[in-house]
Amino acid sequence: MLEIQTSAVRSCDGVSRRNFLRVGALAAGGWTLADQLRAEAANSAGIGSGTTRPRKAVIQIWLAGGPSHIDMYDLKPQAPAEFRGEFKEIDTNVPGIRISEHLPLQAAVMDKLAIVRSATHTNPGHGMGSQWMLTGWQPTIEINDNLFPSCGSVVSRMRGANTPGLPAYVNLPNRLGLGKAAYLGASHNPFSPDSDPNNPGFSVRNLQLPGRVPTTRLAKRQALLGEIDQLRRDVDTKGDLAGLDDFYRDALSMVTNDAARRAFDIHSEDPKLRDHYGRTDMGQSCLLARRLVEAGVTYITIQAGAGWDTHADNFSQLKNVLLPRYDRAVAALVSDLAQRGLDQDVLVMTFGEFGRTPRMNPTAGRDHWPGAMSVLFGGGGLKMGQVVGATDSRAEYPTSRPQTPGCVLSTMYHALGLDYRHEFHDAARRPMPVLAEGRPIDELV
Repeated sequence: MLEIQTSAVRSCDGVSRRNFLRVGALAAGGWTLADQLRAEAANSAGIGSGTTRPRKAVIQIWLAGGPSHIDMYDLKPQAPAEFRGEFKEIDTNVPGIRISEHLPLQAAVMDKLAIVRSATHTNPGHGMGSQWMLTGWQPTIEINDNLFPSCGSVVSRMRGANTPGLPAYVNLPNRLGLGKAAYLGASHNPFSPDSDPNNPGFSVRNLQLPGRVPTTRLAKRQALLGEIDQLRRDVDTKGDLAGLDDFYRDALSMVTNDAARRAFDIHSEDPKLRDHYGRTDMGQSCLLARRLVEAGVTYITIQAGAGWDTHADNFSQLKNVLLPRYDRAVAALVSDLAQRGLDQDVLVMTFGEFGRTPRMNPTAGRDHWPGAMSVLFGGGGLKMGQVVGATDSRAEYPTSRPQTPGCVLSTMYHALGLDYRHEFHDAARRPMPVLAEGRPIDELV
């Protein structure tokens, strides 16, 4: 969206807005490209001007609802029937590692993956469990918004984009409910296309100019920036009052240059490769994520492939819908990254807010279970082809190497070269550590 209003107006905060310019309003809460790029420029200073650094990136696949660890990566074939369920184990290409029969494509690339079977926490609520796993902080109340900044927002603040002019943090295909920046500010909220990349008509709003504003007229409208004075530079909690300054020029550049549009142009991919990823929202989001990290986006979170909250018909949902899409997408992604020489710099990780109850309920489902869960890592310079930790004979609790949410996220920050012990300050100048606890998982780093 590109809006220009030339008459003076006064809002309820008493701020006069003369010649108000709003460029490319993003989907995540109404904030703008300028807000996004302002903080990223500080973090990206030096890149492209003689200073180089590794183009580290993360693709996080968020399995919202809570995936069933005992039916995916931690099967217990010797457990009683009401625990072990219907699925069988299969061998992988790493001797001694066995996973679900419904993950055959991942089994074939297990040398490129690592499984942490002993992740654990204590909160069975969707919102609170999600906050914990996505931020490293346990909230004390159930809430639908971020009390603490999401890990993607932390990366946006601490590292910025690998390529200036692109967003540091992206959600695919839609904005993640608990993926916001909290006290770090709306400029570190995620950019999202809010469009399914598997749709034949997929396009990214905010990267297309409306027909009534041709490119040839932008120079004249950019001149309005010189007439803006004494406007608020901060943003409210919804990002509605965007700071208007030199960063609007960067926003205009992102709208009009070809780099961002090329990065999001999934239609330019070889149809055979798109088939390989799977013609699903999960598969195409993973393919688009690979394109984005190549272009210079640093952190991408994907929530696609339907919900994992399998309280009923757990096995049917997993076998027929969830696992085939997920298996194909993850295997294709890690293989594609390796073939392109990106596997040492790009970390893939998949997990949800908790696991599922090892004991099945009366509706052939599994309920919320934070006592044990599995986390999958791929690439990122970490040590692959292994299993870390173990659970008891019924996959209820870890028996070795328990790993907290802070351990999982500090491992990711380590892979990006970021200090997981760093402290921010909130609006009251109180020190706010990146994580409440945890340290990188020794076996992986």
